[in-house]
Amino acid sequence: MSDDRVTQTPHTTIIERRSGGGGGLLIGLAVLIVVVVAAYFMIARGDSETAKNNAITSAAKSVESTADKAGSAIDGATDGK
Repeated sequence: MSDDRVTQTPHTTIIERRSGGGGGLLIGLAVLIVVVVAAYFMIARGDSETAKNNAITSAAKSVESTADKAGSAIDGATDGK
């Protein structure tokens, strides 16, 4: 008979499961908030610029109207002499 030696070693399998932990979701949410806030300020600035331009235009038209009235009054006063 022969002396064969068979050795069996135990085998251990380790399975690691990674859950995202929400880190990527948290970063994505932060980026989304930054984009929304930046868009709000850009829109608000545009509305402010439009309001300012409208006010300047209105004031210029008012000055023009007053100047026309003054010019007409001056022309009427000089025509009578």
